[in-house]
Amino acid sequence: MRTKRPDGIKDYTGPAGGWGALKAVAISLKAQQIVSRGAQTLLKSNQPDGFDCPSCAWPDPKHTSSFEFCENGAKAVAWESTAKKIGAKFFAEHSVEDLWKQSDHWIEDQGRVTEPLRYNAATGHYDVVGWDEALSEIGAGLAAVPDPDQAEFYTSGRCSNEAAFLFQLFVRLYGTNNFPDCSNMCHEATSVGLPKSIGIGKGTVSLDDFDHADLILSFGHNPGTNHPRMMATLRDVARRGGKIIVFNPLKERSLERFESPQSVVEMATMSATPIATTYLQVKIGGDAAAIKGIAKALLVLDDAAQAAKAAGAASEPVLDHAFIADHTAGLDAYSADLRDTRWETIERDSGLTRAELEGVAQIYAASKATIACYGMGITQHRNGTSNVQQIANLLLLRGNMGRPGAGICPLRGHSNVQGDRTVGITERPKPAFLDRMRDVFGFEPPRGDGHSVVESIAAMRDGKARAIVCLGGNLAIASSDPQACVEGFRNMDLAVHITTKLNRTHLLMAKATYVLPCLGRTELDTQETGPQSVSVEDSMSMVHASRGFLKAPGEHVKSEIWIVGQIAKATLKGKGGIDWDAFIGNYDLIRDKIEAVFPDFADYNRRVREPGGFHLPNSAALRVWKTDSGKANFIPTPRKDDSAAIDPSVLRLTTLRAHDQYNTTVYSLDDRYRGVFGRRDILFMNDADMARLGFAEGDVVDVATALEFARADRVVQKLTVVRYALPEGCCASYYPETQPLIALEDHDPQSFTPSYKSVPVTIRPAAADMGAEIGVARAGVVGHAKRIPA
Repeated sequence: MRTKRPDGIKDYTGPAGGWGALKAVAISLKAQQIVSRGAQTLLKSNQPDGFDCPSCAWPDPKHTSSFEFCENGAKAVAWESTAKKIGAKFFAEHSVEDLWKQSDHWIEDQGRVTEPLRYNAATGHYDVVGWDEALSEIGAGLAAVPDPDQAEFYTSGRCSNEAAFLFQLFVRLYGTNNFPDCSNMCHEATSVGLPKSIGIGKGTVSLDDFDHADLILSFGHNPGTNHPRMMATLRDVARRGGKIIVFNPLKERSLERFESPQSVVEMATMSATPIATTYLQVKIGGDAAAIKGIAKALLVLDDAAQAAKAAGAASEPVLDHAFIADHTAGLDAYSADLRDTRWETIERDSGLTRAELEGVAQIYAASKATIACYGMGITQHRNGTSNVQQIANLLLLRGNMGRPGAGICPLRGHSNVQGDRTVGITERPKPAFLDRMRDVFGFEPPRGDGHSVVESIAAMRDGKARAIVCLGGNLAIASSDPQACVEGFRNMDLAVHITTKLNRTHLLMAKATYVLPCLGRTELDTQETGPQSVSVEDSMSMVHASRGFLKAPGEHVKSEIWIVGQIAKATLKGKGGIDWDAFIGNYDLIRDKIEAVFPDFADYNRRVREPGGFHLPNSAALRVWKTDSGKANFIPTPRKDDSAAIDPSVLRLTTLRAHDQYNTTVYSLDDRYRGVFGRRDILFMNDADMARLGFAEGDVVDVATALEFARADRVVQKLTVVRYALPEGCCASYYPETQPLIALEDHDPQSFTPSYKSVPVTIRPAAADMGAEIGVARAGVVGHAKRIPA
């Protein structure tokens, strides 16, 4: 039996944050060659007169300090504002085939793209191309697509409200609602599930509500890595005596204890604040069962309280019956489902005991104000939409919606993914929105549903799509089933990528492929009427301005709005009578049109200039329920077959981001809090499963998709087994390296969100190298292929 841990694996015993976070920031600034400029830039991050961090969507406090950035936000800023640049010389020296052989980390770390590029199939290299020539060819290519519905228009959450609104205006004038966007892959279950429950697809809480909550229920998220500024809020709740109950398969250090880099006392004494008062390691995919167990226990507590009251005892009901009667529908069917569900089923599916869940119910019953937070550990499942609705059900039982200190808090990942959706990036547009577009702009927009990411990739793979324009992002690697993405891009006549840096998706060649360099959030955007600001919406519906100040990395780097407007001009040739040049020259004019289409943005240009911006109205927070029933709806979860056989050889794998990572961008090969350094070829397993399946820590294994989506190429090779505290039957590995395991068809049928967080897999000793295509990932390098998919 091995006693020495594998290379690069160390036990991490410290807290989250602290001196390790400050050291990581300094290393990141040095690596991007911006030590002095980087420090100046960070002081402008998330400030009223500065730029919005290009990382997560956690809101800014009303009274900002000088240091409104976190470790991973600092890495994102450094990564974007790097001094490293790539241009004509770089692409002359590196063919696309040579670039394909490099790791994803290496590709992005080469620096900012500074000139427009066009792929040259004859030489296998990208060539620099002039803007006029590129735009003319792109416009001609889009115009040549036989049917607008054969074109796909992808949007990343990093783009601004103004760029997103202009993009959807252009595309709807073009004639399609094909708007795959990053929300489809993360919080689409929120956008689909919450409107049916509470009438709006957003969270209901504000940052102030955390000051009044005495209980936080935390489901399926890792704030220390994915939205670290939340840690200051959780620390405040914990230090004033609020309870925090965590449901998560892995023990994440940030949810155990946190050392605030802004606390002189904690930094000086090397002390930390405990975060979770209760930490329950729910089985992967078991959240709905756990929530059912808590709700079932609440009913029992309420029955007892009602019986005691009927017997003359002084007893308060556990459920908020007045709220339920006035504001909700569907309780009878929901409670019947809870009462009919056996505790044996709940314990089996959740991996938690009845006593544990009844203990949570007792704490919840005693709470005066509760917030439920959740991340992609809830949404990225086959039942993601239902998972979201079960959290809403739990809150509704005790009236924890629409009052101070209470509500639902979906933790959006990217900095403006919510804002993009608010201003029209949606493949399922509502008729009222399309009517307003028609009235404001004088054209009849397309009315049918368009494509989400899953549907777009399927259309590309099946030869039903001819062109794609990507406004940011790394679609082929972020999406499930990269095998289908490779096939899809091969089929395309035209691919256009608007980006700050090169990534692997840009190495998948359509017949004509262009890479167009755009400004980042940190950079000064000057147009005809002077310096411009853009706006973004955070996770809690606050809209505020973002103003960059750094010089662009090159004279040919343009704003996203400029690029979108120019492509629209080149494609539409005057169709619709839109003055694109006016919008490009003055972003106030775009905001005027957003306000005209969306009344909630009234007085947009004035309010967005106020420090901190303004809050968009939230109907559910006001207890106005814009549902078909006119009330908040209790929605039962789909019931599982209690007799379903469980194959002990099949584990459930959840995909993870490392601490030095944001989405598909890998800042370094370290994952400090999990004790992984200098590598990503890791499979985390618990001791019991390792022993049962005949493995030991340090063994090298192949992981293959199991059950209905098994296929010969759905394998990730040569992962090293690492011991980690996980529930039995569960394992974990890094995203996006494990994307080849996830079939395009393995998604939530309601929201089309891929099941990234619950993949059935089998594990076997590593075989001989199979990898000649992106379908087999090797040694932590996505798509490390022997030949490029051309």
